[in-house]
Amino acid sequence: MAYAAFRSIGAYIPPKIMTNADFEKIIDTTDEWITKRTGIKERRISEENEASSDLGAKAAEQAIERAGIAKEDIDLVICATVTPDYLCMPSTACLIASKLGLPPVMAYDISAACTGFVYATSVAKAFIESGMKKNVLIIGAETYTSILDYTDRGTCFIFGDGAGAAIISATDNKEEAIVDVNCSSDGNYDDLIKTPGGGSKHPCSQEVLDQKMACIKMKGNETFKLAVKTLTADVEVMMKKHNITNEDINHFIPHQANYRIISAVGKALKLTDEQTVVTVDKYGNTSAASIPMAMNYAYEQGRIKAGDTVLFDAFGAGLTWGSALFPFSPNK
Repeated sequence: MAYAAFRSIGAYIPPKIMTNADFEKIIDTTDEWITKRTGIKERRISEENEASSDLGAKAAEQAIERAGIAKEDIDLVICATVTPDYLCMPSTACLIASKLGLPPVMAYDISAACTGFVYATSVAKAFIESGMKKNVLIIGAETYTSILDYTDRGTCFIFGDGAGAAIISATDNKEEAIVDVNCSSDGNYDDLIKTPGGGSKHPCSQEVLDQKMACIKMKGNETFKLAVKTLTADVEVMMKKHNITNEDINHFIPHQANYRIISAVGKALKLTDEQTVVTVDKYGNTSAASIPMAMNYAYEQGRIKAGDTVLFDAFGAGLTWGSALFPFSPNK
């Protein structure tokens, strides 16, 4: 039987920084208010000529190099994004494959908002365990600044740009295998986080433009309460299923939406600050890119080592949520 191993991590962090002080100049807010509410101090901004595929390709290059495989060995590319280069087609994954110089390869996008990278992990695992694919490149890439309304003081300071990527490969060693990925959704809460205009429900029109309906809209308070409850319950189910405790987790990497959410979930699960990876203060919320960017940060800090047990936990628009449990198993 083939198993799926998490072989590498990589990221691209745009160099341009937008601080809370910068937001003080354009909306009625303060650094103190933003920090207390979200834990965010700064976020990264892509260049005007950079699209999600550009960020994703750079993150993918790093992940491929660290995995020690040839580009010709990649037989599937999956990109998780809600800020694709183009609204309908072609997929951002196809563009990334082209920019990487890959030979013809299966490539497509996943739209699961902030849970997208966990969904991509689940799909990669399934393809490999079925025997259909051997090396899968998964990417979370977002240019959230392209869908922000900078007059909306409730959302515009929360999000940033960036990308993360990983290689998931086949192995016959069960000790290296991804243990489990659990994903779900509930469309009854679709109105909490959405971009209401620009799709088939409200096609592009002057009204959509005037009302900035193609920008993200979010009900913050309702989302906060549901996120804490859902993220905690999802991990509890995963840990109970596999008979593990909080002490068995080396690195808890939650979606980087809000420090108060991360703190509340960590406290509920009895996870320490040393176990929990936090980058929301540096990058803001980068949606599908936030978990791989956070993992890459911890990896480059020397915190994540071969054999360490990693737990992802994500929550996003849809609503979607998911968790993934695995040993980090880089190629030796």
